[in-house]
Amino acid sequence: MNETTSKEKVLKKIRNALINKLPNPFGAVDFDSAVHLFREEDPSVIFVEEFTAAGGKFLYCENEDELMENLHAVVSDQQFNAVFCLEEKLRYMLNKAEIPATSEPDALVSSQAALTYCDYLIARTGSILLSSGSNSGRKLHAIPDAHLVVAYASQMVNDLRDALRKIKSRSNDGEMPSEITVVTGPSRTADIEKTLVMGAHGPKDVYLFFVDDLI
Repeated sequence: MNETTSKEKVLKKIRNALINKLPNPFGAVDFDSAVHLFREEDPSVIFVEEFTAAGGKFLYCENEDELMENLHAVVSDQQFNAVFCLEEKLRYMLNKAEIPATSEPDALVSSQAALTYCDYLIARTGSILLSSGSNSGRKLHAIPDAHLVVAYASQMVNDLRDALRKIKSRSNDGEMPSEITVVTGPSRTADIEKTLVMGAHGPKDVYLFFVDDLI
């Protein structure tokens, strides 16, 4: 007597489903309309609310001179050692503000802080989007204890999909960068005994220096 095992029954159903395909009952799904409710506030205001609620530290800079002043104040107050930075313009600002800076690869692991640009700011979630397409690469936002980010008002978008569309559109071949990271506040985890630990998988502190280039 032939007995059919449960596994064989399941595989038979899968084979039949692959052979006798049914039409998609959800062909009219709207993938373009916004999923979340629209908020009437200025996107920058929404971003600051969400970013600070997630534990981020926001510093408004009216211009790049004030950016250098704020950078100097944070580095001095936190007593960071040399700030690791790969962006030539930002290193120039650090030097001008008399802030010790380094770009030596071996110094990254021992650096307490890294300074980078970002790609976009996502208002709805208060997130910072970074990609491997920048000079800062894949590691600077993850290794040091503090991540210092310089962003401009013109980089603000409403939602994640808006940022992804902009990244894709600015590429000559329409391809996405090999890595995209969305940072929402400092790194944290409560996986172990439900105790919140900051900096478990990345920076303990995220500072955003927001330069208003739309004034």
